[in-house]
Amino acid sequence: MTILPEMKRLYSRDEIADQVARLGKEISRDYEGKELLMVGVLKGSFLFIADLVRQLDLQVTVDFVRLASYGSETRSSGIVEFRKDLEISLKDRHVLIIEDIVDSGQTLETLYHRLMQRQPASLKVCTLIDKRSRREVEIDPDYTGLTLDDGFIVGYGLDHDEKYRNLPDIYLVEGA
Repeated sequence: MTILPEMKRLYSRDEIADQVARLGKEISRDYEGKELLMVGVLKGSFLFIADLVRQLDLQVTVDFVRLASYGSETRSSGIVEFRKDLEISLKDRHVLIIEDIVDSGQTLETLYHRLMQRQPASLKVCTLIDKRSRREVEIDPDYTGLTLDDGFIVGYGLDHDEKYRNLPDIYLVEGA
């Protein structure tokens, strides 16, 4: 895929892989002896969760939710839409939400509270990228791969209007 001139590589595939391996070790240590249910937030987390699950030395079950708050824009609309719900019960299970990016935090906060109502034994959050500058709600990931001050990014599952998810590196879209 052609990289557009307004895209600048921010994180290489090797940097991403190093962070995913580090997160895998931390999560494996913290959940040692427990079965973990990983809840991937589609569509953006699909590459991250696939790589992360292979780094874990645990019994793992995976399920997905699909939420939307962006549409074709580069900023969240603030309205969180549930498009696919979980198929597995959370009751009395150790659950880890897997997000590609935590930006305003609105989507994650909505999902977190919705899942807490299902009575998990524990509920934590893992994100590949934490973008704190745009946070609008008080929610902090328990596990963070990379941090970003500001900017719109694509690649490694992250998209703009459903494009660029397949890029193996993460790029900053300049001017977005």
